[in-house]
Amino acid sequence: MIKIKKEETESHTISILVDNEAGALARVIGLFSGRGYNIESLSVAEIDQDKHKSRITIVTNGSMMTINKIKSQLERLIPVHSVNDLTSEGPSIEREMALIKVVCSKSDKEEVIRLSEVYRAKTVDTTQDSFIFELTGNIEKINSFVDLLRPLGLEDISRTGLAAVTRGSK
Repeated sequence: MIKIKKEETESHTISILVDNEAGALARVIGLFSGRGYNIESLSVAEIDQDKHKSRITIVTNGSMMTINKIKSQLERLIPVHSVNDLTSEGPSIEREMALIKVVCSKSDKEEVIRLSEVYRAKTVDTTQDSFIFELTGNIEKINSFVDLLRPLGLEDISRTGLAAVTRGSK
């Protein structure tokens, strides 16, 4: 019997510089969906108004062979100027922002406030029985805060998707 070694898969953050034009995001997303690649996180914003460029940051999961295939396919798309796998290119800074709504009882209020202070979450709205917190950090920090709030009355979450840049002079 021949044993086939399965390649390890891991999460990769891919940064894509594109022309800021109608359809650019659709072409990038179409490449992922058309080939069955999953997108775990997506953020896009214009980064240079004068040059009309936008950065798309995508988190996807795959083996190195799959990630290299994705990069190669992205580089061939017309509006794409550059593709970087930030995970493979060395250390990078990654942040996400979340708005987190908690509806809690009076007895849980102190614990919710204490947790928000520990995680340095900013209170952006409060009523007699609810809070909305803004939290910026890495994915693990946000997930940890959310997990602790679940039994205390977590009501809703809105997350931005990952923003990332490489460290150093590169």
